[in-house]
Amino acid sequence: MAEPTRRILLATSNPHKLDEVRAVLGPLGFEVSSLDDVPGSHPEPVEDADTFEGNARIKAVEYARSTSLRCLADDSGLEVDALHGAPGVHSARYAGVDGDRADRDGANNDKLLAALADVPDELRSARFVCCMCLADPDGSIVAETRGTFDGTVIRTPAGENGFGYDPLLFIPELGCTSAELPPHEKNARSHRGDATRKMAERLM
Repeated sequence: MAEPTRRILLATSNPHKLDEVRAVLGPLGFEVSSLDDVPGSHPEPVEDADTFEGNARIKAVEYARSTSLRCLADDSGLEVDALHGAPGVHSARYAGVDGDRADRDGANNDKLLAALADVPDELRSARFVCCMCLADPDGSIVAETRGTFDGTVIRTPAGENGFGYDPLLFIPELGCTSAELPPHEKNARSHRGDATRKMAERLM
C-alpha cells in the first residue's frame, strides 16, 4: 500500500476542533494544519446541503481545490429527538445570532432550552453527530466517516470544557455533561473523536 499523504488541512479555524483532530491523527504521524496556517485568501464555500454528510463534502472538496492540499472537513451538530432532529445542520446558527462564538453558543443554548421547556426529562434524548470527508486537490473523495455521541439534554448548563452545546448534553453512564469531561476523555468518546478514529483507520 502506498504511503499515505502525511499533511492534511483541516477545514476550520476553530482551535477546539483542531485540537481534537490532532489528538487522534498526530500520534499516527499526520501533520494537521488549519485554515489559519494556509497563506492567501480562500473563500468559505456555501454549506447548503440538507445533511451533515453533504456539507462536509462541500467543504472538503472546495478547500482542497482552492488550497491544493488534501483536505479534511467535518460538519457536526446536535440532533434532538423531541425536535425531530433539530437543530441538526442548523446547529451553529440555530438562534440566528451574530457575534463571537461565546455569544452564538449562549444564544443557541438558550433557544434549545426554550424549545424543550415542556418536554419531560425522559423524552430529551439527543446526540452529537459528526460527519467527515477527506478530499484530494483534484476534487476526488478519499474517505467519508460518521461518528455519534449520545446523551440527553439537561435543563441547566454544566461544565466549562468544550464549546457549543457541550454544557447541555448529559451522558447518563458517565454522570456528567460533555463539557464536564476532561479533554482527553472527551476525545476518547466524542462524535468528532469517533469520526476521526474511523478516518484514521481508512488512512492507515
